[in-house]
Amino acid sequence: MSNINLRQKDIANDKCSLYLDYFPPIISPKNGKETRREFLKLQIYKSPKTTKEKEHNKTTIEFAELIRAKRLVQIKNREFGFKENVELNKNFVAYYQAIVTEYLSKGSKSNYGSWKASLIYVQKFFGPKINSKSLTIDLIKKYRHFLLTTNRIKSKTATLSINTAATYYKQFIYVLKRAYKDHIISENLALHTDYIKEEVTFREYLTEEELKQLWNTNIEIPQVKRAAIFSSLTGLRYIDIKNLTWEMIFTDKHQGNYIKLKEQKEGNIQNQPIPTQAFEILKLEGTTCGKVFEGFKYYKVAKTVTKWVSDAKINKKISFHNFRHSYATLQLANGTDIYVVSKLLGHKNVSTTQLYTKVMDRSKIEAANRINLDLNGL
Repeated sequence: MSNINLRQKDIANDKCSLYLDYFPPIISPKNGKETRREFLKLQIYKSPKTTKEKEHNKTTIEFAELIRAKRLVQIKNREFGFKENVELNKNFVAYYQAIVTEYLSKGSKSNYGSWKASLIYVQKFFGPKINSKSLTIDLIKKYRHFLLTTNRIKSKTATLSINTAATYYKQFIYVLKRAYKDHIISENLALHTDYIKEEVTFREYLTEEELKQLWNTNIEIPQVKRAAIFSSLTGLRYIDIKNLTWEMIFTDKHQGNYIKLKEQKEGNIQNQPIPTQAFEILKLEGTTCGKVFEGFKYYKVAKTVTKWVSDAKINKKISFHNFRHSYATLQLANGTDIYVVSKLLGHKNVSTTQLYTKVMDRSKIEAANRINLDLNGL
């Protein structure tokens, strides 16, 4: 008879990687060879010390056990010729929390922050536990309404913005789809959901003159200035700048200076050209190997950028990400083809890049100036 055990393997940083141990061996779908191990890409702390680390271990192991149970059901069904018709009844909130933990292990702090926030509202609505069999279409519709009407966690009066509610509900639907795929729920409830339509937002950008103005304005942390202007000249995200190393930078007579970049968010691999000015900014960091922007931490950025923009007398709401927006918008404003801009930004679909055309629509600007009246005194 087949059996599957959940085991762990020591890895770096005092952590363990979780894997399933099959007996007898199975055939790997990846390479067609026999194997006894299936690594789950889940990590736990080897010796958890804090409450947070202990909670992380608990939810991650619980999620791993769900996967183990699913795999065992699949194997047993094949042995006895049954269809996969065994329903599991698990704590859906714990399952949701395990998926949130996945984003932490993937290293994307921005995604993890958003998912962690969405979990708070799931817990606020459902409580610490709801059995997967208790989920119904009506209950899911009520959760949608809850997101559209509930107050923000840190406010007693202000409700969630439409776009924030839309993001959290989209993540909730994703978990429903995963739960159906993992046989946690027996019906694909996601098919009966209506996404919350996001409102179109204006993507603020900085002009060439404003960027020059910022460069000539003193800032509390000069590294933040250099990283921000570098972003406006290359379109790189914060996480890609944070992880940039000198070993990723190359020079040849055909491409000049460029970065061999695997984007943190999209996972795309591409050669990203570095303009001469941007390369000169990199040299100002004073590093020669390893991280270019050594010690670059996000907690240093937000307040520093806000004060810096204010000191430069620029009356715009600017975050670090707006420097990437500025790059995209200014490229379009200067006539760069949208498909080229899409490649420079690392977008998988040009439809994502088209959001920037709403900010800088050259055809509208040209059309608006076609009507000229001969008015006395003007």
